[in-house]
Amino acid sequence: MSHPPPPLSLVLFRCSGVRGSAECSCGRNHFTCAVSAFGECTCIPAQWQCDGDNDCGDHSDEDGCMLPTCSPLDFHCDNGKCIRRSWVCDGDNDCEDDSDEQDCPPRECEEDEFHCQNGYCIRSLWHCDGDNDCGDNSDEQCDMRKCSDKEFRCTDGSCIAEHWYCDGDTDCKDGSDEENCPSDVMAATCSVEEFQCAYGRCILDIYHCDGDDDCGDWSDESDCSSHQPCRSVEFMCSSGMCINAGWRCDGEFDCDDQSDEKNCTTSMCTADQFRCGTGRCVRLSWRCDGEPDCSDRSDEEDCEKTESPPCAPDQFQCGNARCIGQRKVCNEVNDCGDGTDEHPHHDCRPRSSEGNCNQNNGGCSQKCQMVRGLVQCTCHTGYRLMDDGKACQDVDECAEEGYCSQGCTNAEGGFQCWCVQGYELRPDKRSCKALGPEPVLLFANRIDIRQVLPHRSEYTLLLNNLENAIALDFHHSRELVFWSDVTLDRIMKANLNGSNVEEVVSTGLESPGGLAIDWIHDKLYWTDSGTSRIEVANLDGTHRKVLLWQSMEKPRAIALHPIEGKIYWTDWGNTPRIEYSNMDGSNRRVIADTHLFWPNGLTIDYAGHRMYWVDAKHHVIERADLDGRNRKAVISQGLPHPFAITVFEDSLYWTDWHTKSINSANKFTGKNQEIIRNKLHFPMDIHTLHPQRQPAGRNRCGANNGGCSHLCLPSNKTHTCACPTGFKKVDHSNCADGLDKFLLFARRTDIRRVSFDTEDMSDDVIPLADVRNAVALDWDAKDGYIYWTDVTTDSINRALWNGTKQEVVVDTSLESPAGLAIDWLTNKLYWTDAGTDRIEVSNADGSMRTVLIWENLDRPRDIVVDPIGGFMYWTDWGANPKIERAGMDASSRVVIISSNLTWPNGLAIDYETKRLYWADAGMKTIEFGNFDGSDRQVLIGSQLPHPFGLTVHEDKLYWTDWQTKSIQSADKLTGLDRRTLAENLENLMDIHMFHRHRETVRNPCEVNNGGCSHLCLMAPAPKASSCACPTGINLQTDGKTCTPGMSSFLIFARRTDIRMVSLDIPYFADVVLAVNGSMKNTIAIGVDPKEGKVYWSDSTLKKISRSDINGKAQEEIVSTGLVTTDGLAVDAVGRKIYWTDTGTNRIEVANLDGSMRKVLVWQNLDSPRAIALYNEMGYMYWSDWGEHAKLERSAMDGSDRVVLISNNLGWPNGLAIDTAGSQLLWADAHTERIEAADLNGQNRHTLVTPVQHPYGLTLLGSHIYWTDWQSRSIQRADKSSGTNTITVRANLPGLMDIQAVDRERPLGFNRCGRRNGGCTHLCLPRPNDTSCACPTGILLKGDGRSCDDSPESYLLFSNRVSVRRISLDTDDHTDVHVHVPELHNVISLDYDSVDAKLYYTDVTLDVIRRSNLDGSGMETVISQGLKTTDGLAVDWVARNMYWTDTGRNTIEVARLDGTSRKVLVNNSLDEPRAIAVFPSKGYLFWTDWGHIAKIERSHLDGSDRKVLINTDLGWPNGLTLDYDTRRIFWVDAHLDRIESSDLNGKLRQVLVSPVSHPFALTQQDRWIYWTDWQTKSIQRVDKHTGRNKETVLANVEGLMDIIVVSPHRQTGTNLCGVNNGGCTHLCFAKTNSFVCACPDEPEVRPCSTSDTLVPNKLPKAPTDTPPGGASPVNYVIALLLTLVLIVYNYAHLTHSRQHKKSKFADPGVSNLTYSNPSYRTSTQEVKIEASQKPPIYNQLRYKKEGGVDGGYTKEKIRIVEGVCLLSNEELYWDDLKQIKPSRGGLHACMRTDTVSLQASSASLDDGETEQLLQEEASECSSITTITPSAITPQRHAQHSLPDTGWASTRKPSTESEV
Repeated sequence: MSHPPPPLSLVLFRCSGVRGSAECSCGRNHFTCAVSAFGECTCIPAQWQCDGDNDCGDHSDEDGCMLPTCSPLDFHCDNGKCIRRSWVCDGDNDCEDDSDEQDCPPRECEEDEFHCQNGYCIRSLWHCDGDNDCGDNSDEQCDMRKCSDKEFRCTDGSCIAEHWYCDGDTDCKDGSDEENCPSDVMAATCSVEEFQCAYGRCILDIYHCDGDDDCGDWSDESDCSSHQPCRSVEFMCSSGMCINAGWRCDGEFDCDDQSDEKNCTTSMCTADQFRCGTGRCVRLSWRCDGEPDCSDRSDEEDCEKTESPPCAPDQFQCGNARCIGQRKVCNEVNDCGDGTDEHPHHDCRPRSSEGNCNQNNGGCSQKCQMVRGLVQCTCHTGYRLMDDGKACQDVDECAEEGYCSQGCTNAEGGFQCWCVQGYELRPDKRSCKALGPEPVLLFANRIDIRQVLPHRSEYTLLLNNLENAIALDFHHSRELVFWSDVTLDRIMKANLNGSNVEEVVSTGLESPGGLAIDWIHDKLYWTDSGTSRIEVANLDGTHRKVLLWQSMEKPRAIALHPIEGKIYWTDWGNTPRIEYSNMDGSNRRVIADTHLFWPNGLTIDYAGHRMYWVDAKHHVIERADLDGRNRKAVISQGLPHPFAITVFEDSLYWTDWHTKSINSANKFTGKNQEIIRNKLHFPMDIHTLHPQRQPAGRNRCGANNGGCSHLCLPSNKTHTCACPTGFKKVDHSNCADGLDKFLLFARRTDIRRVSFDTEDMSDDVIPLADVRNAVALDWDAKDGYIYWTDVTTDSINRALWNGTKQEVVVDTSLESPAGLAIDWLTNKLYWTDAGTDRIEVSNADGSMRTVLIWENLDRPRDIVVDPIGGFMYWTDWGANPKIERAGMDASSRVVIISSNLTWPNGLAIDYETKRLYWADAGMKTIEFGNFDGSDRQVLIGSQLPHPFGLTVHEDKLYWTDWQTKSIQSADKLTGLDRRTLAENLENLMDIHMFHRHRETVRNPCEVNNGGCSHLCLMAPAPKASSCACPTGINLQTDGKTCTPGMSSFLIFARRTDIRMVSLDIPYFADVVLAVNGSMKNTIAIGVDPKEGKVYWSDSTLKKISRSDINGKAQEEIVSTGLVTTDGLAVDAVGRKIYWTDTGTNRIEVANLDGSMRKVLVWQNLDSPRAIALYNEMGYMYWSDWGEHAKLERSAMDGSDRVVLISNNLGWPNGLAIDTAGSQLLWADAHTERIEAADLNGQNRHTLVTPVQHPYGLTLLGSHIYWTDWQSRSIQRADKSSGTNTITVRANLPGLMDIQAVDRERPLGFNRCGRRNGGCTHLCLPRPNDTSCACPTGILLKGDGRSCDDSPESYLLFSNRVSVRRISLDTDDHTDVHVHVPELHNVISLDYDSVDAKLYYTDVTLDVIRRSNLDGSGMETVISQGLKTTDGLAVDWVARNMYWTDTGRNTIEVARLDGTSRKVLVNNSLDEPRAIAVFPSKGYLFWTDWGHIAKIERSHLDGSDRKVLINTDLGWPNGLTLDYDTRRIFWVDAHLDRIESSDLNGKLRQVLVSPVSHPFALTQQDRWIYWTDWQTKSIQRVDKHTGRNKETVLANVEGLMDIIVVSPHRQTGTNLCGVNNGGCTHLCFAKTNSFVCACPDEPEVRPCSTSDTLVPNKLPKAPTDTPPGGASPVNYVIALLLTLVLIVYNYAHLTHSRQHKKSKFADPGVSNLTYSNPSYRTSTQEVKIEASQKPPIYNQLRYKKEGGVDGGYTKEKIRIVEGVCLLSNEELYWDDLKQIKPSRGGLHACMRTDTVSLQASSASLDDGETEQLLQEEASECSSITTITPSAITPQRHAQHSLPDTGWASTRKPSTESEV
């Protein structure tokens, strides 16, 4: 036995010098280990170096050693170890680096398997599924997928939605979607009602500074002076964000702007916290726990060295704390120095040093190897060596967490992993893969919801344009996604494809931060940290129930386990915790409540039976079993602010607010972290969309909803029937239908109820729309209605208690309705208004409203009524606070309390004890007294910071308190037993208890309404009741009946309504005229006191209407020819209505029903406004606020016109005549004065000055009244002195005209009364007599009394939607609408003077129609086979009509009734347009503006066709014949001129040039009249000289055809004039003969072409043709001639094409530029480029697709007819001349798709610009698109507007700009 060698010394010492950098040196024969992290040095004996044993503990003694060479029998591992060669490829990792198991022969894969490069086999389906199933990623070496045409391909090959390209958000991982973007793309501007966030997104402006982070970066909450303050336990960041107050100065930035760490003193940590060197506070228990929690590790500095650093795992720790290599134990050497490594201290097995592996396997039970001559036993994989060093023991792999992905079964020497249903084992035999589609991560991004595939870069949008989507979940089998929006406070749902977005829950939410779907029982659960509740509802939001509400603070994340019937949720309130309960709310337990701060996200791993959560403050992801046991941190680094988490297979996925990313990691180890997506907008909730995340389970409710009437909720193994919030259960499975008793309270933006039928006392929002600021409440159990006032919308509303049948009861003339009370006995509504200082009453539906009390009210607040006693009580918190009482009919008013009151708010009546209770927010008390104010006592006088609403029910008193934000109750007699019913409720207002036991008694109003004609009101005994009348009407002397209506009143227009203020009563209250129709912009108003009718003009609807004074019998009386009717006056004596029109600059008169309308004044008017009549004197007066403002007067028939006043006037708006004082009064908004003068304009003096902006002016009695735009009020002053100004009504925006009416005043004598003054039509007063007058355009006959029904000569013209008449008998040239029904797009007109019928074509309907000129007898004569009928002509002699059809290129004829239709010409027509007949000559003329423009003539049967003119023609549009001088006139819209020639095309001369864009023309006497598209006018010139050019009518959109009707026009006759020439069907006259013809389609009547009547004058034309037909020779000659003609024509055509080609530039390259018209104010440029497209033959030109084309709204214009028309703009047609080059036989012509042009305010107002733009007018047949480019502004100096007479110069300033 050899002696053990002496012990070797092992030295441990701490180096001096700087920690970590000191040099260590050991003595001789020692090896120096590397310096440890703690700065210690270790010395070991030199022979321990390179002995294969870790003696230093850090392997530094074994690093760099020459590896031992292995014997030839051994295998050399990569790490230098030697193992037996027989162990290679035995499936065991013997080398410990797996090098003995590499490159082993592969096993064979099955047919349906994929062979991985590492030898594994996987399912073929898994190849290229985005998952690394092989482990070496060899199954994912795939081609990139193709992006669809709606996607953008990133540089890395991934696909994103196309509209994400250059949207300012990085959507590609490599950022390639935001490279090379145009710089202006991001400059999206928000609308007026929106706020722009810092990064460009638009949110609604109401969300700016509302305390919510709606932008997502708090930019909407910065720079707000009026933030909603944070709660008391919170700190408010500078940005407005609220954080936990404890986080202030804790060294960590919790505010997004880091303001929580500014201005910190250093002693902010609490007693149980340790302060890091950085200033951050960490828990004291984390100090010196061996783990650095401070970023500077200061919590682990200067710790007591309780023990030396522990030894490495492969080392042995000696008793003296030294560490030696494990192999040195029991080597019979005292290596420790204290002997603890050897026997007897250590249990050493006896060594068999001479042992040999060849003998008995060296005593080893499994593997034996020789090491330095000694036996060493090892074990197979799956076993470990026991303490004896020889035997092996099975390793329990299942004990190691995460060894198997899901299930694990241990076996001897091995293990088996298995997967739950729905998963399959991967080839590594340890991890599980979910079956089914690829997993998709669905996440909310605030402004949208997106999906991303975790294993590849695919990234798509599901829903966008959201406000603030936070929480989300999905329902896989129903394919639905649900999300909550904390800005809108709604829960929404949509299909998983993004369609069908719907609201699910829209009321009663404050901050719904968590959402979860029960996919088995189809329920929706959510958390709300604002209301501190968890609620449940059906998937459609019905049957909503508050499930958990007690001891909840800020519930956030929620997860369901419907298979187990459990809910899990996190709560990040002051005591953060994670809890669970059954899904019916029972069996609630806390799972975790330590080491939590901000538990944000929560998810359940259904396969792994675990839960995971994130804590954003502790920056950790933790997990635990489903009961909370085995809690463990999975990741505790690299988590700045995790928010939500989800799990799938073996991965966790979470969103992080700080990094704006989605990350993933292994769920067991937390390793393999990677970023799935970053640079997101603001990632919120996240879910894995996959069927295995919603595994199937048993539905506990079964098919019949578990037998429940409402909700069936799973609970443990069974189910529970549950009722919606507040509804009680009547038995085990049924709920009550309604609520018996509930507390009703208002909260500004909602009205809630707290049911007293159930225990939970949860408040439930009544689903009402548009509640803005609800204050006062009351209820009526009889019909189940609740009533409330809204002081923002200034309305009183009602709805049933469940929110249905909502309606506005009163919404006019309210300013601050703060108190409301129901008289449930007589169904009356009482309310106070602190703005108008009134108490009013009406029926419960708002009808018969009247003012009860209007005097001595300062700020009336609450009101209560006692219908049994007949009294009402109200509080008044004005300058002298008081409580008053009066009868409910306003009698016996008395102050009952007036002392010790400050802000008396709520009032309540206790009908049992006959007491009145009130709450005073200033005195901070609740008091009571008797009904007369006696026995006053304080009931509660402490802890009442600000009581507001108050109510009594049974033995309790309930009140709301603004400051404690709570609802409380107490005993009504003692004030004790105080309880809080609800808290944390902002903006609490009124409160009432709804119940069904209000006392009812018999009352006098029940029988026959108490005998009252209108209102029957309760009154105190002895009267018991009294009658009252609606506002403004007085009670008659019988005390029961009301007068029929107001007799003396003001009536005024307010744009969208008309109101009346009665002057019969002692207060001013406005009442709305209840008209059925809508009003858009009512300006002027007039009243006929005799019939009691109101007349008004609406400048948007362009109508004058009337109705009765009660609003009934509304009718339109003038609906055509109005533009802006600013002034209106009713002549009640003469029974006429007069009006001014600023748009047409006319003054007109008509009968009161609108008939016999006549223009009285039309010359020298600029902008006539107000008009006033003095019938007795026969005068009318009007104001004109044009450039030279003036006041004028004329007789009431328009004669004797004089200017009365023309100096020192600006905007003379209002005008009134004081007949009593014989003076004229007017209001001028520019000089800000009301002035007066006598009736001749003398003695002018100022009455009132300054007035801000007066508009309407009227007078009655001794007062003048006026409306004022700026002060939005109606004012009154003394008529004579202008003093004593008072405000009649204030706060009325949109005030216009006003009239004062006294219906009692006698009207005066009507001089036209007897037999209409002897006139057949109009009788109009003059100063000393009357005059007869005719309607517009008709001359008075020589007798001076009678009129014809129509003018003798007049123009008729069409403008698409109307046909109008302009008389040529009178000078005023006023257009009068011809009332033809159903006009859509009228182009061409003609007239038949024989039957006095109008014929017209309508190209929208494709018909030709006729009608009488009064609009009667309209009939369609041609309805089939028309495409585009541009021209129409009536042969008044032969009774035929001719038309051109440009669509079919034909000229057809038919009888005037549409029969006997025949095509006359159908060859060599290109674009036939205008057509004219000369019956006495037998000629037919037409124009053709096709490829070769021409004017042709033929006989009326189409024979003898001859081209008259085909040179120097552009677009010959219109054509007319002068039958007197026998000349043809035509307009050329391309060459811009009007020309004429004789009937043979000779003696051609230009009459006018240039004209801008003429379309049609006609002739009468010495004048040529034409319509012009560009100047939108009708003009005329002298037909002989072309001089004396005049504008007949201006400003008409869409002008088309024009004709003259005159007795001199359709004269002459021909042979067809008598008996149709004897023809059976068609008779066509020729020069000296005629022919008969048959229709193309045979008719019932047989047709003969031989005339039955032979006139004796003309012998029949001899015929050369032999019987039997034409001779063959004739045929041959005809054929030859035809061939010659064809050749000639072809040559001519080619030549002319080349000729034209040289003349015009190629349109494909031309740039057309128009300069701005001179009336435009902007210098915006629009350039129009021509680019040629393949011509499309015969493109129709007028918009024919039926109906109005919504695509072309105002100012969007299609340019057509070779760029023929730009509405609202002046174009210069010479720029367009390059558009008619040769076009290969077809026309290349242009049209823009849309050129947007901005009209200036000086052009036309909205309505006028709309008409023509709706259509697409084109005169082209092929299309070339013109793209918008630049209109050059330079040209506009050279081109002034044509002399149209209507281009008014720009006014220096207009009133609409004020």
